[in-house]
Formats: sequence, C-alpha cells, structure tokens
Amino acid sequence: MNGNQRAFWLIIGCAFGLGMGWLGYFFNRPVYAYSDRHGDYALCTGPLLVNATIPTEGVWLLDYKGGKLQASVIDRVGGKMAAWAELDLAEEFAVPARQAPHFLMTTGIVGKEQSALYLVETTTGKIGVYTMGPRLDGQPGVSIRRQDLSLFRKSN
Repeated sequence: MNGNQRAFWLIIGCAFGLGMGWLGYFFNRPVYAYSDRHGDYALCTGPLLVNATIPTEGVWLLDYKGGKLQASVIDRVGGKMAAWAELDLAEEFAVPARQAPHFLMTTGIVGKEQSALYLVETTTGKIGVYTMGPRLDGQPGVSIRRQDLSLFRKSN
C-alpha cells in the first residue's frame, strides 16, 4: 500500500468516526430514572400539576411488607411535604390471603406536567394506573386516583 492509499483510508476513517460521533451527540437522549428501592420499599417521583400555574413533584412510596401505596407532593411555597395519601394494595389488587404480593412500579408522563404511576402485581396478573391530585374534600394534601385496573395476563 503506498502513501496515497494510506492517506485516503485515514481520511475515510476519520470522517466516519466524526460522523458517528456527531450522530451519537445529537440523537442520544439521556434516560432519567426517577425511582429507587431498598428492602421492602420502592420510591418513584414524577411531575404533578396541582393547580394550573404551579408545577411540582409528586412522590410515590410503595411499602411491600405493609401492602400500602402512599403518595405526597412537595409544597413549593412552604418547602414541605403535604399530608400523605394511602391506598391498601392487598385489597385493591385482591391478593389472596397467605400469598406474598410481588409489585413493580414506574412513572410515565400522561400530559403536560402530569405523571401517572403504573403498578403491576405479578401474582394476580393485574396492572393499575394511578394519578394523584388535590383532595376532593378541599383539605390540604393529595388523593390517589385509580384511572384503570386490568389484567395483563390470567392469574395462575
């Protein structure tokens, strides 16, 4: 291979590398994971529109052992957590007595500044979709609202 051929392939290789780097820079989007778990607890967060002008963050806490889903919101004015709402998941998903539930959960965006929680119970084969919003009775805090509860497979 003579010097001209080496220079040609060097230029082609550099152009290809720069092109791939450019594509990677402009087309890769960061993935944000708004969840974590430890032991018998899992936590997810997502944007929440409590009123039309103040977007804030909603917090979902899953207590596996207690079979409870809790939800709260950050009071941006006072900088404190609002009162926690609670949902009994054993009752909600009709988990049979003496059967250990197995939950998975994640949040997703369903509208501008509004997230939903997707909660799966693998032993019953059910998936629930939940949102949170201001309490309907006018008291401070939030309420958990079930949007859907359906089967993703038949239970064993």
